[in-house]
Amino acid sequence: MNTENSYVIDTSVAVKWFNRQDESYIEQADKLLRDSQLDKVSLIMPELAKYEIGNALLNKRMPLANTLNSLATCYSIPIHFIPQDRKQAQSAMQIAFDEKLTFYDASFMALAKELDAHLITDNPKHQKRKVKGLKVINLEDY
Repeated sequence: MNTENSYVIDTSVAVKWFNRQDESYIEQADKLLRDSQLDKVSLIMPELAKYEIGNALLNKRMPLANTLNSLATCYSIPIHFIPQDRKQAQSAMQIAFDEKLTFYDASFMALAKELDAHLITDNPKHQKRKVKGLKVINLEDY
């Protein structure tokens, strides 16, 4: 995979495309999605993001039909979902241990580091971390 113009996005960004309730920086998220649809950028997430998106949608307490429609959208937008291999898992565990983060959060960081891609996030926990080799872009700045 060519990682030039590739971005790892975390769930705090992706969930904005599936439901806008109580979300900020919608315009920036929409620009990122449009750029992906126009092949200007490539969006990447760890496979586990599908589960996080599902939980985030569930916690929005929307009617089931809306939740199912939003979840279906997750599978139709241009995101490359990457399965986690042993090397990534170990890197994520090291980051989680060092930074006192969840393994889930650290998995996005480990993937971005491995691919030498920027991590785009709206998660304050990710924005303030200074993990060696990790390049973070705050969604509001995209």
